[in-house]
Amino acid sequence: MAFIKEETEDMKIEEVFSLKDEETEEQTKKEETEDLKIEETLRVKHEETDELTDLMALKEEIQDLNEMEERDQYKMQCDVITEEKSFSCSQTEKTSGKMSQMKGTESYFTSQQCGMSFNQPAKLKVHMRVHTGEKPFTCQQCEKSFKQQGHFKIHMRIHTGEKPFTCRQCGKCFKQQGHLNNHISIHTGEKPYACQQCGKSFNQQVNLKVHMRIHNGETPFTCQQCGKSFAEKGHLKVHMRVHTGEKPFTCQQCGKSFTQKGSLNNHMRIHTGEKPFTCQQCEKSFTHHVNLKVHMRVHTGEKPYNCQQCEKSFSHHVNFKAHMRIHTGVSTFTCQLCVKSFTQKVSLNNHMRIHNGEKPYTCQQCGKSFDLLKNLKVHMRLHTGEKPPR
Repeated sequence: MAFIKEETEDMKIEEVFSLKDEETEEQTKKEETEDLKIEETLRVKHEETDELTDLMALKEEIQDLNEMEERDQYKMQCDVITEEKSFSCSQTEKTSGKMSQMKGTESYFTSQQCGMSFNQPAKLKVHMRVHTGEKPFTCQQCEKSFKQQGHFKIHMRIHTGEKPFTCRQCGKCFKQQGHLNNHISIHTGEKPYACQQCGKSFNQQVNLKVHMRIHNGETPFTCQQCGKSFAEKGHLKVHMRVHTGEKPFTCQQCGKSFTQKGSLNNHMRIHTGEKPFTCQQCEKSFTHHVNLKVHMRVHTGEKPYNCQQCEKSFSHHVNFKAHMRIHTGVSTFTCQLCVKSFTQKVSLNNHMRIHNGEKPYTCQQCGKSFDLLKNLKVHMRLHTGEKPPR
């Protein structure tokens, strides 16, 4: 009888383990399905480059929770073995009923705010931070706080300099897997996201989304101080420096600071003497592309600035503005010594030489100096023998 009783108990234990194995297998399938649902939900809700970061962080945290659950399940199985004699038939039926209930319930813990459901209370607890705004993970170095531990881990790489994701083709390293994935498209040349209106293609969906604002005129990022709106968050960030006075980009040679990195790069050409923009017709070079663009009007004869009052045209906007003062009668440049006014700043500068006696234009042959360049040119005809134009 004792042998039969022990054999019966062994069969009960095997049946429990069988149920546990089935539950674990079913739970794994459910968790994979729920992971996919979480990924899809987060992909829709999160915007721009934060989409991939949020998904990875939440995925990482949920994986940690799953590992904890597996350990708890293993511990529970061991407890069943050590309590052979106290394991009764009624307990088996109770456990079996609870398993059936969990098997029949796809999502067990539900958010009252948005209705999103989870199979573990810990997952629901993490999710609830979206509604409560709780940020329990704080960086001790910069005091920035995060809702999820995965976000906090990624942030810490800013301070540690850790870049665990490396491109196998060029060796460039990244802080996040998503950034590496985006980088890979540079090597492959793949641009799967195409604009249906203009046909331009992009390697990331977020870039296409930003591009579409050109067509629909959407400017979702608004300055709270002046009301100016921008299509990109980065443009608003740069604009805010107008209000804050922040100039984070400083020239190491002369100490001059700039609000944008591009402005610093352009400034550095003053020190290096670099003139990367060259005219293909006369080979004259310029430090800025806009200067080359304006210069090309010398060859094309283009004069895009037209006076509506006298129909005179100009190739340079500054000349057009100076010309318009003739019609408006506005003299914005006034001499502080004699109160004489001029429509152009250069005219005021020339006038000031009457008061200060400055003569910056000197003849290299006889040493005579002049206050105006045109006077020097007239003087040079004495040496060259050139006759003045009629």
